[in-house]
Amino acid sequence: MANLIKFLKEWMLVIGIVCGASLYIIFHYVTLLHPAGPFLLGLCRNIQPVLIFAMLFLTFCRIEPHELRPHRWQLWLLLIQGGSFVLVSLLIVLFPALPLRIGWESFMLCMICPTATACAVVTSKLGGSMSGVLTYTILINLLTAILVPLFVPLIQHTEGMNFFTAFNRILAKVFPLLILPALSAWLIRYLLPELHSKLSHYTNLSFYVWAVALLLAILMSTRAIFHHDGSVWDLLEIAVASLLSSVIQFGSGKLIGAYYDRKTAAPGNNKITAGQALGQKNTVFGIWMGYTFLNPVTSLAGGFYSIWHNVYNTMQLREISKRKHN
Repeated sequence: MANLIKFLKEWMLVIGIVCGASLYIIFHYVTLLHPAGPFLLGLCRNIQPVLIFAMLFLTFCRIEPHELRPHRWQLWLLLIQGGSFVLVSLLIVLFPALPLRIGWESFMLCMICPTATACAVVTSKLGGSMSGVLTYTILINLLTAILVPLFVPLIQHTEGMNFFTAFNRILAKVFPLLILPALSAWLIRYLLPELHSKLSHYTNLSFYVWAVALLLAILMSTRAIFHHDGSVWDLLEIAVASLLSSVIQFGSGKLIGAYYDRKTAAPGNNKITAGQALGQKNTVFGIWMGYTFLNPVTSLAGGFYSIWHNVYNTMQLREISKRKHN
């Protein structure tokens, strides 16, 4: 039994990825299951926000409000995400017939996509700072809510879509799953300290909640790829663009974090935290932004990115596990 638990802990992400993809493939090819499709789709879409809320709530229970303070490395990460999004947006506006346009749009979508709400869970497992990641998650969501409404209407003209409409839509997506968990956790901290103390002891629960959320995210990403009705070339463009953005963001985040590690007494902490904050994305939100504001086919970028960053996270967690056992 102990070996089984150890195996599940070490390979939880791989199991989630494989199970998520396999479940949708089975559903897709077993026609007897198709009548249940609308119900199952609605169930997945309703369960995901609940899992994300629960995961963030448990995470905020472990963090004091005063720990959510800005750091200098976060400004560089904001500049990378915001700057790359603005530059590619202007490139597309100036050259509407730009070759590989779907790839460029997918790239800019992956670059501006906010940090995953589950990022703090993985960062904690890797030895980084949960508070640093959560602070950056709030900052990048605010930046996204400002930049996307400003530039997307210039790229993709949508009837009735202006800055305030787009801003309100993004805020409506962000507020319930980012701000409310924090407020709820801090209210319980001060009003129900005994309950808060008990919740704080379940340090690994948020990781397992995230594993289930990951399974659903991969399932929905696989569904998006299967429902794609464009060309194989479009898929290749999107896959390469999302992979390239993943490499750039994890790599640059770690470089910036490592630079600030050399200036502090916590070697490795900023490198891990900045790398995860910049590289691990809220791909469900990215998929929504793609089909809401851009060419709907670009929503697949979030699906592919979900695969890339979770595979990389699995490799990192596996490496950490090896070090602990050596």
